[in-house]
Amino acid sequence: MADRPQPHQIQVHPQRRYDDVGAKGRTGPSTSTILAIITLVPLGGSLLGLAGLTLAVTLVGLAVATPVFVIFSPVLVPAILTIGLAVLAFLTSGAFGLTALSSLTWAFNYVRRAMGFMPDQIDQAKRRMQDMAGYVGQKTKDLGQEIQSRTTTTTTTAPQEQGRRT
Repeated sequence: MADRPQPHQIQVHPQRRYDDVGAKGRTGPSTSTILAIITLVPLGGSLLGLAGLTLAVTLVGLAVATPVFVIFSPVLVPAILTIGLAVLAFLTSGAFGLTALSSLTWAFNYVRRAMGFMPDQIDQAKRRMQDMAGYVGQKTKDLGQEIQSRTTTTTTTAPQEQGRRT
């Protein structure tokens, strides 16, 4: 023992005891903490039991269904591929449609902001369209009356001409 040097300093760490904690004003867990533990431990245990039961049922179902899958795989694999591709195509078309709609909306808003919202020109275009629709309607009505008058004159003159021929 004479070979070992003796330490010059000794470090002392104070040890805390439970009695010291109580002396500072803490008296342990509160009533609400105890009630929460009493309530949640059985609930957590029952949920853990249900999870284990679900795992066991899933494994038994997989063990029973695996031979059926192996037997019917020549039919199931193409069917699953077909259904999967159809669903993928449907989702892709929806995504493309949504992309197109959002792109057109963006382009419309961009053009509207770039050119400005011109209410006077839009109102003028509406008035011209209404005038043109009225003009076309009047022309159609006049043409219909003209055709009707020609058919009435033709039907009234046709029997007279047939009488002359005989």
